Amino acid sequence: MRHAIIVLATAALLSACQTAPPPAVRTPTPPRTPAAIQLAASIDAYKALVAQQIMAANGEYTFSGRLPPMLPAIVVLDLSVGPDGELKSVHVHRSRDSEASAAALAAVRRVQVLFPPAAHLMRRHARTFDFSETFLFNDQYRFQLRTLSGPQ
Repeated sequence: MRHAIIVLATAALLSACQTAPPPAVRTPTPPRTPAAIQLAASIDAYKALVAQQIMAANGEYTFSGRLPPMLPAIVVLDLSVGPDGELKSVHVHRSRDSEASAAALAAVRRVQVLFPPAAHLMRRHARTFDFSETFLFNDQYRFQLRTLSGPQ
């Protein structure tokens, strides 16, 4: 009996000595900035950053892999971006398919963050940096962007 009391007393003493773990300290995570917020070294690099943002914002509307031999729709959009990366305008430059044109315009407008800063690529006295992007559609009206599709 005395042995049991000693064991219980020791266990109680040991449990009293244990310290509770410190409360979890939540450090606020800094707001995530898109990887595209960087200065592009060239126009082609800039277009690739913009294309990556468009693809990231439209995952359910894109396809990957090889392009089909016959593309049902091709849409060329003209984009104008301000020096800070704000989309100033987007319009259809060339298309033969109004449904694909609407899908391409909607895809650009789904990008919820600024595009990369473009001031360093702009001509002197220009208010916008203007470029085009080509949307390549498959049979299901999912797209790839020509800038990222590479040689086929």
